[in-house]
Amino acid sequence: MATLDGRTAIVTGAGAGLGREHALLLAAQGAAVVVNDVSADAAQGVVDDIAATGGTAVACPADVTSWEGAQSLIDTAVQTYGDLHVLVNNAGIVRDGMIVNLTEDAWDSVVGVHLKGHAATIHWAAVHWRGQQKAGNTVTASIISTTSGAGILNNPGQANYSSAKAGIVALTLVAAKELGRYGVRANAIAPLARTQMTAATPGLGDMFAAPESGFDAWHPGNVSPLVGYLASADCAVTGAVFHVVGAQVAAFNGWTTTPLLEGDDRWSIDDLAAKLDGHPALTIGDDGRLPAEGMSSHDFQQLMAAAVPSSGQA
Repeated sequence: MATLDGRTAIVTGAGAGLGREHALLLAAQGAAVVVNDVSADAAQGVVDDIAATGGTAVACPADVTSWEGAQSLIDTAVQTYGDLHVLVNNAGIVRDGMIVNLTEDAWDSVVGVHLKGHAATIHWAAVHWRGQQKAGNTVTASIISTTSGAGILNNPGQANYSSAKAGIVALTLVAAKELGRYGVRANAIAPLARTQMTAATPGLGDMFAAPESGFDAWHPGNVSPLVGYLASADCAVTGAVFHVVGAQVAAFNGWTTTPLLEGDDRWSIDDLAAKLDGHPALTIGDDGRLPAEGMSSHDFQQLMAAAVPSSGQA
């Protein structure tokens, strides 16, 4: 029996890249898949690919940035296949630029697709699952959100994208806490792979290029098995955020606090300045690490490098 037999999944942004790979793998594992993309032709192309291999899928080119469009996705799953079990939020765009050059449209469009696009689909899926649970039906549902290292670790030149991706982490953890009572798990992945978005990011095209031989660590299909695992009814993991690239899977551990001061009364500005100026926990490190960063850009580059086999390795 395939891992996802009898389960219905929605994948947003599934016309290409990561979303397409997720949809193909979920269908190959037995799920009925609602393929969402703003391009009706791209969505239908993935449906045709799934059907060609004996899978089950339907296209739904709805706009996830609207409450109505998100609701139509859930309605399509339930009306076509009788239920919904898995929601994979993957849709995204980039409109990169420094803060001083950031336009209102660049902010609204990126935050709209990423953060609102997650919130809208999660809302309507949660409404459905709560109704199922209250009707006495057993719910074993899974939400898989897509964040990014840019949201967790930040990335200059992507204030809109980083902010939206950071918001997705918070949204996912809130969903895990609120929806567990209804039989719903919520997790997020921060993938690194070759996609249309990485190809559009200056300096990344060559870095993510496919090798002439050996393991293609940047292939988007490397990410999808983790999505399949999190989508399965037997998976118990919830409230986790994963870094995934190539054959490497890691878990982010979240924010921590470092004790700085302890007093018996309200601090004055002068006293705070005397205590905090030059405090080792509040200084920029020699590697450029900001006080609130748990990992520097250099650390992250090393993490990425570890996921890519050296030349000559299979």
